[in-house]
Amino acid sequence: MGKKRIITKSGGDVSGETKERSLSHVSKRRLENGIVHIESTYNNTKLILTDTEGNALVWSSSGSLGFKGAKKGTPFAASKVSEVVAEKAKALGIKEVYVVVKGVGSGRESSIRTLIGKGIEISAIQDRTPIPHNGPRAKKPRRV
Repeated sequence: MGKKRIITKSGGDVSGETKERSLSHVSKRRLENGIVHIESTYNNTKLILTDTEGNALVWSSSGSLGFKGAKKGTPFAASKVSEVVAEKAKALGIKEVYVVVKGVGSGRESSIRTLIGKGIEISAIQDRTPIPHNGPRAKKPRRV
């Protein structure tokens, strides 16, 4: 009759193996505070934890956790990304962070809430979303 097909859902919850693999690559430096850069677009959410000078320590994105397609831009995916970054930050000894948010995606607020929920204190939040102030050059007038 043939082999039975097993249907698996893709892009749902984060598997334990993916989370363990992303947590295994944490540096041995010990820090008290740092900067979390959140880039939230319509299609993805990226978090980068840096030291106070801006040197990247750990990072994660919703694509790297196994989310695919439209699920990458959801608040749920953003909260899972910030969970992973918060766990890595705890391993580094970070207690307080300064948050820099960039982008207009739906993962902005949920990632900040997850960082707070994981016990990382937030000293300040800065919004660095690029805003066009004059736009592109207008088309030349049409001659008839």
